[in-house]
Amino acid sequence: MRTTQNKTHIKTLILALSIATPAAFAADLPGKGVVVKPLQSTIAEETFQTELVNRALQKLGYDVQQTGEVDYNVAYTAIASGDSTYMAVNWEPLQKDMYNAAGGDQKFYRQGTYITGAAQGYLIDKKTADKYHIHDLSQLKDPKIAKLFDADGDGKADMAGCNPGWVCGQVINTQIKAYGLSDTVTQNEGNYSAIIADTLTRFKSGKPVLYFTWTPYWVSNEMKPGKDVVWLTVPFSANPGSQKDMDTTLPNGKNYGFPVNNEHIVANKAWAEKNPAAAKLFAIMKLPLADVNAQNLRMHEGESSSEDIQQHVDGWIKAHQATFDGWIKEAAAAAK
Repeated sequence: MRTTQNKTHIKTLILALSIATPAAFAADLPGKGVVVKPLQSTIAEETFQTELVNRALQKLGYDVQQTGEVDYNVAYTAIASGDSTYMAVNWEPLQKDMYNAAGGDQKFYRQGTYITGAAQGYLIDKKTADKYHIHDLSQLKDPKIAKLFDADGDGKADMAGCNPGWVCGQVINTQIKAYGLSDTVTQNEGNYSAIIADTLTRFKSGKPVLYFTWTPYWVSNEMKPGKDVVWLTVPFSANPGSQKDMDTTLPNGKNYGFPVNNEHIVANKAWAEKNPAAAKLFAIMKLPLADVNAQNLRMHEGESSSEDIQQHVDGWIKAHQATFDGWIKEAAAAAK
């Protein structure tokens, strides 16, 4: 009699499990069957922060395609139209005009802040700064000061600048004109990775350097502000487009020409509304800027292959497993 009861109990338990498991599986994987098409710019150092988001989306069951690499303006247009899903490198306020031109809040979902405290600005080597008492970009209006940073022999300072089409390049050109530096300073625009690598070579050979950079990026780990190089202030705020009246003065009274930016994950709004788990994930993920700097430096030192970057993502998740699991749990709950 007891054997018959046990068999009946086991059958009932198996039946219950067979009914419950698919439902539980679906609940655990709210992204099952949903395709995600991520984008980033052509800056390889943006891959780490993008792949971390991709990994979390995969954990939620989403079918994440290979990340496409395009210029920022193309990325905004593609995401707004629904041809792509998201990118994890929306700079605010730097890319405000680009964001608004592609549709702004009507087309994009943007909640939460992924990376905070991203700085930008101009730096020179500390040796030259100390010797000639240079602390402000406007001092390069003096041809004698500007000539210190002349790399090509034309008598003008050569500034390592941005890729053509980047908003930072537009800001630099606006400021060169506003500060009366057109006759003494040239922004060298081109492949930033190549330009800044040449700048580092010049620095290591003891030559004066003038360059624009940002954080998170590996440059400030190689040429450390305060130790190897110094940030230059600017005489007043000057920005292009809708930000022409923006005051970039920091609370401490110093003005470096650029406001401190935050980086957001920005997604197609219609897609995000249909995928509450992903939307919640985008809103709650946070990545310390110092961690991105450290990973970018590893890339600069040679660990730059796709396999290397995936291992960096593995390592970050393992070191922050509770945080990562918390994101997944909270995101999955949003779909129920």
